[in-house]
Amino acid sequence: MMLQGRMIPCQSREALVTVMSYRNGIMDGCLQHPRLDRKVNIQSLSQLMMTLNSLLDLEDCPGCPLPLVMAGGDSGACMAVFRIQILFREHYTWQGRLIWQNEAQEAVFHSALELMQLIDEILED
Repeated sequence: MMLQGRMIPCQSREALVTVMSYRNGIMDGCLQHPRLDRKVNIQSLSQLMMTLNSLLDLEDCPGCPLPLVMAGGDSGACMAVFRIQILFREHYTWQGRLIWQNEAQEAVFHSALELMQLIDEILED
């Protein structure tokens, strides 16, 4: 029970990230999240992480789950589409799944830093 007060599971902590281009941490893309009324432009990996963290700060868990984000019809070809599911968070110790939709692959991450590294490795290849 001690752990429950420190790491709170949240149900629909899911964001959709569409990346149009990426080089050395500089990104042209957008972020969709149930708490956002529109897509947010993302210009760097660090901006993505800070925006996600701000959205997580708004969570009122436990509570009713938010709806899942549906992929919007972006015009033009994109480099990658990721679903980021953050299952637990204690400060920057995030645990969840990164789903790379283009390749139907997923990876588990255990921290915000590990999430950043996964995204960077995928996009730099």
